Amino acid sequence: MLVLAGLGNPGPRYANNRHNVGAMAVDAIARRWRFGPERQRFQSLARAGEIETPAGPVKTLILKPQTFYNESGRAVGEALKFFKLTPADLVVFYDEIDLAPGRFRMKAGGGAAGNNGVRSVTAQVGPDFRRARLGTGHPGHKDRVQGHVLSDFHKVEIPWVQALVEACAEAAPLLAAGEDEKYQTEVMRLAPAEKSDPRAAARDD
Repeated sequence: MLVLAGLGNPGPRYANNRHNVGAMAVDAIARRWRFGPERQRFQSLARAGEIETPAGPVKTLILKPQTFYNESGRAVGEALKFFKLTPADLVVFYDEIDLAPGRFRMKAGGGAAGNNGVRSVTAQVGPDFRRARLGTGHPGHKDRVQGHVLSDFHKVEIPWVQALVEACAEAAPLLAAGEDEKYQTEVMRLAPAEKSDPRAAARDD
């Protein structure tokens, strides 16, 4: 089984925040692959389904933790423990301020880089889980980070946000097959974004 966890804060107040782009991505995957309805499970909104791969369907559980972003590990850890899964069976989708808006990177393991949601997951399951990092850009100064991630995407940003999350969904068979590098390449092919300094947009404001 594969677990896809999309980080974000619960409730409509936060639904369009930059911090919730991970949740937006897993919602897109659930729609594309026709997962079942949401259920309250593992301190999350959970949806079960399958993603087709050349080797056959992969059973997949999508989680949107409802614990608030900084406590996401409680929900994710509960699910992995229940199903007796390893960190290699977990992909966490989350916003990455150190990537330019619209950029996408996969990695396995590593530190939290100041992301409290990732730190929380690491505390529960260790650092070796797979990470799907969706670039939202940096506000330019650390004192502005909290306001940046908890603000809604601007209207002009919505097209690239939608393109990116839909690309994450369309390319999901590669992710389910464990082909993370190919998944990254395909997402960026489907939703190309310019390589730029993640702080450039802040300088332009």
